[in-house]
Amino acid sequence: MNVAFRVDAGARIGTGHFMRCLGLADYLRSTGASIRFISHALPVYLARMLAERGYDCASLGSSASDADVQDSRLALAGSAWDWLVVDHYSLDARWESSLRGSASRIFVIDDLANRRHDCDLLLDQNVAAEEDRRYDDKIPRHCRVLLGPRYTLLREEFRRTRRAVVPRTGAVTRAFISFGGSDDTNWTAIAVNALAGARSDVGRVDVVIGDGHGERAAVDAACRQYGFECQVQPAEIAPLMGAADLAIGAGGVTMWERCCVGLPALTVATAANQEPGVREAARRGLVYSPAGEVATATSLARHIAALIENPDLREMLSRNGMDAVDGNGTARVGDAMGANPVCVREATIDDAANLLEWRNHDSVRAFARRVDPIAPGDHYAWLRAVLADPNRMLLIGERHGRALGVVRFDVRADVAEVSIYRVPGIPDRSVGLELLHAAEAWLAVRRPQVSSFVAEVLGDNERSHRLFSKAGYRRRAAIYEKSIHRP
Repeated sequence: MNVAFRVDAGARIGTGHFMRCLGLADYLRSTGASIRFISHALPVYLARMLAERGYDCASLGSSASDADVQDSRLALAGSAWDWLVVDHYSLDARWESSLRGSASRIFVIDDLANRRHDCDLLLDQNVAAEEDRRYDDKIPRHCRVLLGPRYTLLREEFRRTRRAVVPRTGAVTRAFISFGGSDDTNWTAIAVNALAGARSDVGRVDVVIGDGHGERAAVDAACRQYGFECQVQPAEIAPLMGAADLAIGAGGVTMWERCCVGLPALTVATAANQEPGVREAARRGLVYSPAGEVATATSLARHIAALIENPDLREMLSRNGMDAVDGNGTARVGDAMGANPVCVREATIDDAANLLEWRNHDSVRAFARRVDPIAPGDHYAWLRAVLADPNRMLLIGERHGRALGVVRFDVRADVAEVSIYRVPGIPDRSVGLELLHAAEAWLAVRRPQVSSFVAEVLGDNERSHRLFSKAGYRRRAAIYEKSIHRP
């Protein structure tokens, strides 16, 4: 797989876009993908980071729209690109349409929902009110959408750190301050002064700034004054977050990094585009963020003290954050791009024992038409009949040889009825969608006359309702049932 990243970075938006793309690039490369970054005016320290990782990076000569299209085409020339990943607030459907000839598919990463896109896959990893409808009129009908922090793009260091941490309880003995790599308005200094003014008994404070921070000397001097540790562009930031009990930082990408490692945080929206996401995250109990208040060193000190004095609140934020961001988002996105595709194969009689075990599991029977356990003899007779019927296809979905789920098609003329369930114990909910798409593609090759799919879902099976809705199925009718109780 060949993947190119057109990424926005620098003082105007900070380094969040760059870092989330870097996390995805690292993951895709681990699956064998070839990667190229293209960017306009990438800061020197970020370009150096790419070079140290061995990534190909093409620098664009102009930021003007028309020239950017031409420069981007030239930067992509010479290779067949499977994906062009676009993470850039200033690019929209017009730019993306102009680059259609340079890549097979386009993947847009967005969190503003303020413009139209011409793409095949869209990711918004933030939380928002009515998030399921934000992009309804802004993307093509065929575009697949990944929404919410379970798809957060994180580097491997966060997955590794998460495995070693637990939800925070007890006293605050170590704090962490970071407002991103550039921090153009120097929120770091405000937070440093605020924590110093909170008169806390925190034993150690790590303050992290980027190599391109405009007030680096002043921040370093303030840290020395208060006895804080100032760290400039550390090789890994996740271990510092994992070691802390409380953070003060910005919204955006770094907010989800903290959630992943269970670090409760006083979170400040440092840019207008961060405000809706921070507000919604606070409403959901993922972060602590004062509403309707101008953040100053004095006001932040008051809220820092309140957090330090409230261990139950910090524990709740820590647990909620870890539940929302489990660290597997990058792999989920990679799966959606086809980096680790779900493969389907036809079941055989040798699968009988596994199929019986899965089908009789409580989690599968609860939503089946027949809820009582199936006897082995009945199961083997049913399986032989299915395998012998040319209009019934029983498929098993696998990834790297591990069974993920089962799909059955019953074909009548040009309509295929579909039934699906995950193998018990498979935790990733996105597997269902990947499995369904893979099975549909399998059937399209072997039964091209099939023009529509139908699925019957029991009324209380919300998981299946969501699955088929996300897969583009429309609810057509409702079935009502009433039991008659006779004396």
